[in-house]
Amino acid sequence: MNLEGKKVLVTGGAGFIGSHLVDRLIELGADVVVVDNLSAGNLSFIEEHVKSGRVSFHKMDILDTEALKGVLTGVEAVFHLAANPEVRLGEQDTWVHVEQNLLATRSVLEAIRSMEPSPDIIFTSTSAVYGDAEVIPTPEDYAPLFPISHYGASKLGAEALISSYSHYYGIRGVIFRFANCVGPRLTHGVIYDFVRKLKDNSRVLEILGDGTQRKSYVYVRDCVDAMLLAWERSKRAIDVFNIGSDDWVDVNTIAKVVVEEMGLKDVSFTYKKVTEDGRGWKGDVKFMRLANNKIKSIGWKPKYSSESAVRETAKYVISSL
Repeated sequence: MNLEGKKVLVTGGAGFIGSHLVDRLIELGADVVVVDNLSAGNLSFIEEHVKSGRVSFHKMDILDTEALKGVLTGVEAVFHLAANPEVRLGEQDTWVHVEQNLLATRSVLEAIRSMEPSPDIIFTSTSAVYGDAEVIPTPEDYAPLFPISHYGASKLGAEALISSYSHYYGIRGVIFRFANCVGPRLTHGVIYDFVRKLKDNSRVLEILGDGTQRKSYVYVRDCVDAMLLAWERSKRAIDVFNIGSDDWVDVNTIAKVVVEEMGLKDVSFTYKKVTEDGRGWKGDVKFMRLANNKIKSIGWKPKYSSESAVRETAKYVISSL
């Protein structure tokens, strides 16, 4: 894929996935604009590119539609990654995901439709839109979609807005439903939490839920490659792809991997079940594995299994905390 001469904007480009996407876009020759309010992002992740002049960085809230319009000139594609990913927040704060995920996406779409021609929108959604799916691995055409968290609901609403804007205004949209994306620069999630807890107390690890929660994990570089490939090869006005590994792993195994990588012995596990069926928090999908046949049919294949992705991420988090 050659992106020489193409101008691409990344919202949330100083974040975990966003910064890896920026790295890859630079490698492919793109001129990159990053918009990030740095509420969760880290400028150090892309600072080298900013200093080299390959990335134009704008500290900006994407809810400011008019400001966003000002940086869209000449942009051919908007990779919209900016969001609040903390699923657990939704139970106590019912507004945060509506504002930062749903309304923020509307703001991005409003800015895009003001441009002529309109750039593509490439959107990072989530496996959480499927809720407690009865079909596993879960394909893109699974229905009905009943999210069990405000986070999942906000992402599903954003998908629907992208579809309606596509049909009203001719905006091309590519939507990605991610499994749990992990890798270097990760700053939240179960692997990060386990490492942090074990650094505080190397004898006991508290696990949220009963430990049998089983999910798919995809390595961030695999994830970025899938996004770029689908953007290049999808021919539909609006398209949806799952991105996930070929397998899954349970939380007990993740705990054991982290303990191994930290070189610890005789760690006892304790469990904190929030729900009767052993979830770690309300809104937590206990079993998730995505069918990835569609993205594989256009030439993508994950390089990492769930467990190897977890292990590589554990090594990084251990060294960074």
